[in-house]
Amino acid sequence: MAPKRTICVIVNAGSGTGHDAEAEERLRRLFEAHGATAFVCLAGGPGDRGGLAGAIEAALARGPDVVVAGGGDGTVSAVAAALASTSVALGVLPLGTLNHFARDLGVPPDVESAARAIVEGPRRTIDVGEVNGRAFINNSSLGLYPDIVRDRERQQQRLGRGKWLALVWASLATLRRFPFLGVRLVVDGRERRFRTPFVFIGNNSYRMEGFAIGGRDRLDAGTLSLYVAQRAGRLRLLQLALRALAGRLRQARDFEAIEAVEIVVESRRRRLHVALDGEVTVMTPPLAYRIRPGALTVVQGPAAPAG
Repeated sequence: MAPKRTICVIVNAGSGTGHDAEAEERLRRLFEAHGATAFVCLAGGPGDRGGLAGAIEAALARGPDVVVAGGGDGTVSAVAAALASTSVALGVLPLGTLNHFARDLGVPPDVESAARAIVEGPRRTIDVGEVNGRAFINNSSLGLYPDIVRDRERQQQRLGRGKWLALVWASLATLRRFPFLGVRLVVDGRERRFRTPFVFIGNNSYRMEGFAIGGRDRLDAGTLSLYVAQRAGRLRLLQLALRALAGRLRQARDFEAIEAVEIVVESRRRRLHVALDGEVTVMTPPLAYRIRPGALTVVQGPAAPAG
């Protein structure tokens, strides 16, 4: 018989509908029922002082075979960044709202099936994107998207609006400002200049048409995908912003799509708001993007596309 996998599960207590100690115990029993030795930690719950970073550090100290990220894309991205270039595999429990990465990895949407896949599924290596030393597993963007996310979070915190209502109001407020970003892009050594409302850089290529818009056929092709929006009117920008927020970008006349290994973004602005897997941070340009082929070991879901 194969040896038991030692699995550490990190659950973001603020993801989805939230979690508690009872849910923590149910998860532990679920993994052990499938033959694993499991430890479960709620990050961000009552009495948690270390937060997500502390939970990741504690999980790695146990020397596990797999660290499981239970939450949305932001939680998964944080755990993946810590595991990149290590021998510890990443497992994903899709407990967030959109779960883009889990879908691309072929992880079943229900928790029980996902747990079984993590215990029994094969391992593979996939690529990781990086900008100025910060890792991302889905995508990074500048312009409209970070502005909308920041405004949405302010409305949720100050006005108590729900996520989707806040999203609509934030999109409208951002479009009223009609922001454009002047950038100089150096793409695999070739220079391009744009005045654009939106720059999107993906870890591998995104599907831009068909019924599964926004997904990826491969996570190990060793390329970045660059999508730059040209100047457009407010209505077109609204459509673009809503598709981007839903992970449903589509190549059209307002987009230029390029595949590359290295991308440098330069701007006259001293600081840029940059979205990394849905979380917004502030960075100082130039922004140096690169692909790290095969940097992350993952437990593949049963519905994952072939490498």
